Amino acid sequence: MNKIRKTKKLMKATSIVLAAFIFVFVLLVPEETASAAPINVIENGSKIVVNTGAGLEYTIDKNNGNMISAILNGTELTGSKPSHINSGLWGTTVSWVKSPSGGTVIITVDTDTLTHYYVSRSGENIIYMATYTTAQPGVGELRYIFRGNSDILTDIPTNADLWDNTGAIESKDIYGFSNGYSASKFYGNEQAKDLNVQGATGNNFGVFMAYGNRETSSGGPFFRDIQFQRAADTEVYNYMNSGHAQTEDFRVGLHGPYALIFTNGSTPSIPDFKWMSSLGLTGWVNSRGNVVLNNISGMESGYTYTVGFANRDAQYWTTASTSGTTAMYNMKPGIYTMKIYKGELAVHSEDNVTVAGENKTTFLNERSIDNDPSTTPYVWRIGTWDGSPTEFLNGQMITSQHPSDGRNANWGPLAYTIGNPVDQFPAIQFRGANDPTLINFTLSAEEAASPHMLKIGITTAYNGGRPKVSINDIALKNPSASFQPNSRDVTIGTYRGNNVTYSYYIPASHFVAGTNTIGITAISGSPDLSPWLSAGFAYDVVELGD
Repeated sequence: MNKIRKTKKLMKATSIVLAAFIFVFVLLVPEETASAAPINVIENGSKIVVNTGAGLEYTIDKNNGNMISAILNGTELTGSKPSHINSGLWGTTVSWVKSPSGGTVIITVDTDTLTHYYVSRSGENIIYMATYTTAQPGVGELRYIFRGNSDILTDIPTNADLWDNTGAIESKDIYGFSNGYSASKFYGNEQAKDLNVQGATGNNFGVFMAYGNRETSSGGPFFRDIQFQRAADTEVYNYMNSGHAQTEDFRVGLHGPYALIFTNGSTPSIPDFKWMSSLGLTGWVNSRGNVVLNNISGMESGYTYTVGFANRDAQYWTTASTSGTTAMYNMKPGIYTMKIYKGELAVHSEDNVTVAGENKTTFLNERSIDNDPSTTPYVWRIGTWDGSPTEFLNGQMITSQHPSDGRNANWGPLAYTIGNPVDQFPAIQFRGANDPTLINFTLSAEEAASPHMLKIGITTAYNGGRPKVSINDIALKNPSASFQPNSRDVTIGTYRGNNVTYSYYIPASHFVAGTNTIGITAISGSPDLSPWLSAGFAYDVVELGD
């Protein structure tokens, strides 16, 4: 009897909450145009079936919020598994409500710490989504995965297509092929600043992810994460948080909005998400502000500069104007750290940039590039101070293939002579694969009579790797490990960690007039797992100071 009473109380409370939500929804959602046909929603036992009236019909499982079917123009595009947040949700409450005109539907999937929304409008083959969190998900990441039919959706970036592989070559997520190539869901992914619309296509069908708002994600403008994979299913991802070479803590709040767009195979434009501001989604912030930076002086021609803002709640970025003002709009109110990046290297940083709400604008006077290491004098320099190793040997391939891939040039060990093309110098130093790297250079008697400072800039490091240096077989003091993400990096398609510069004082007594040789190896206090999963680091620059 007590159980029956508790059940009735719970049902009554749920009805009150749903009624309140419907009341708010009726007040807030703008009416669709008179020509919009009502969206068709059928609740059938444990299923919610939505037909948008434009050819798309999808089904949500009320038990867990999974999308178990997505049919476009009569063809089922779902693969062998459902689509969902993370690996599926447990302990969920799933409900839905329509707008007064019947042209919009919101499906809400609730757990204790996460709320996920599916939103559709009549006449559109789009599923708008947003995900609100109050805590880090237990699985350590936040992602939406669309799992599609791999026999229909056959075309994705080649670097992430695993069909006909010969087995895993690292962990259970990087695969090799009979021709010596490699592929993985980690390869060929875009930087966060470039995410817009990407999808899987084939047989006159396309399923695209519009990545939408990245403000609550983590990692900054140059972060990369999984976007595609084709194996048993064709998978299209929106990764909002992960432990994949992550340089920042997880942010809570509303992630998105973002969207799945279904087409005849053509690439759609980015949808307009502004209309969702009146839906009353938990965590939606309407009162926002702007920052206008009047001018940036000291930028070097030939480089793209990015202005980034970040605090514990949000992140934003925009390309810096080479002349005139640089503006960032629609930011959450708060106090931010602003950084200006040359390429991917921070060359200016300042705290306490305040952003107010109510569309107010914070104006900043001229800022100067004040921390660019390329402005210091040097004897020789290998590479450019831009926060990336892409100019070096195999550097262009880090994001698209495994270091063992047969398309890569031989990693070494190598001896590099100052004055040779920079692409003869290795992009990565692996303790287990290409130690040591030697640098041969010539000093005049005058140059050899003076001490010099050797600088080694790195963009990331694995397994505590850092550079051990010798000059003419004389060992210099070993440095400490830098603070880096606690995960794989260059083998999963990223060189982006934390930029660190190591400095080594070399007294004049260590040099000779004529030919000198510097040796660089990777050291660590931790054992290695394999030649490629060995202590190592990616180079930004090696420089002998004047």
